[in-house]
Amino acid sequence: MKVVKFGGSSLASGEQLKKVFQIVMSDPERKVVVVSAPGKRYPDDTKMTDLLIQCAKKRLRNEDLKQQFDAVIGRYQQIAEELSLPKELVNEIYEDLSKRLNRDTSFPDRFIDCLKASGEDNNAKLVATYFQKRGIEAYYIDPKQAGLLVSDEPGNAQALPEAYERLHALSTHPGILIFPGFFGYSKQGEVYTFSRSGSDITGSILANALKADLYENFTDVDAVYSVNPFIVERPKEIKELTFREMRELSYAGFSVLHDEALVPAFRAGIPVNVKNTNNPSAPGTRIVAERDNTNGPVIGIASDKGFCSIYVSKYLMNREVGFGRKLLGIFEDFGLSYEHTPSGIDDVSVILKEHQFDDKMEQAIMERIKKELHADEVKFEHHLALIMVVGEGMRHNIGTMARASKALAKADVNIEMINQGSSEVSMMFGVKEVDEIKAVQALYEEFFAPVTVY
Repeated sequence: MKVVKFGGSSLASGEQLKKVFQIVMSDPERKVVVVSAPGKRYPDDTKMTDLLIQCAKKRLRNEDLKQQFDAVIGRYQQIAEELSLPKELVNEIYEDLSKRLNRDTSFPDRFIDCLKASGEDNNAKLVATYFQKRGIEAYYIDPKQAGLLVSDEPGNAQALPEAYERLHALSTHPGILIFPGFFGYSKQGEVYTFSRSGSDITGSILANALKADLYENFTDVDAVYSVNPFIVERPKEIKELTFREMRELSYAGFSVLHDEALVPAFRAGIPVNVKNTNNPSAPGTRIVAERDNTNGPVIGIASDKGFCSIYVSKYLMNREVGFGRKLLGIFEDFGLSYEHTPSGIDDVSVILKEHQFDDKMEQAIMERIKKELHADEVKFEHHLALIMVVGEGMRHNIGTMARASKALAKADVNIEMINQGSSEVSMMFGVKEVDEIKAVQALYEEFFAPVTVY
């Protein structure tokens, strides 16, 4: 059995939904279909989820939301008309959205989650109706009735352990099951969403619970690429990579799959196949537990902006018991999460997302570190980009770090920071944001092929 998930671009219009139908029906193993909310129809379009968030925020501020409400209903109505679906369906969606908007707003985050979830929920009902119209035994599955229990964390829900056992009962359900992605229900019956792009997470949870043979994730690209195609023209497609490699690349900026999405599938040892709704015959990219390292040391290069480094230096730091704990405790007191902590004998750097604090907090942090830890030097470095070079093959290849450093030096890119994880599957370089594109292109040319610059 296969669990198959379709992203927003695959469900943005009636024409796209027809492609989804053909893909599902072409393989009898595709029994469970996880759907996102309708995505963009064209580059300047607005995603359904964004429209719903706008509705929710306007409701919370008691502002007129008719424009956004009509836009949401209009999207469903257009798809329904393109597929000749009954008008009653759109009326049901209208009533559902109205009911959600009239809910108690005492808990704003929970209210927003309830509105956001309606995008996937109502789209699943629409997709099931279309399958039924085509003469297929298909069923909309309510996550609450199916038992998708999650923690009560708005926008960051986690599936509870008992959810997997409850969801397993779907394996004996007849027909094709249409399951809305992105959200579940708490034990108190409230709606909570996963983090953004969370429909990927729903698909992975279901693949685990149903002990699927394969989890197929359909999107709008033929494969996962070795580098961002907006940085390097026609980059190499990745045919196969490991869960660990995909996790590292997702963290560092790859947007094909949500970085948390693979965890349930990984735990169950279920392979994932990323494929293209608009070109379903393409083999796509398989994500597996293990692979043969025959492609060289590097499988992909990813980058992300918006970081800063806090450099702390103190003579004989390595002999001071508890220094690291005290330092990180200061960040915890300010409610800050950190990304990395590369260190030396007498110094340590803490890498954070810089959107977390302002100038006032920066000054307060610096003063506390100097006063409480008696640091010799404390320095903030802003506007950094992190570049991740990833590949299981690095464990078995000598000189990968030297090759990467040489390539950056040749491109006249100054390395602000280097960090390599103990797994030896990735190495990370911190560079100035203005050098991000140049650095990625230099690394791609070193490990893959000459770069054609736009």
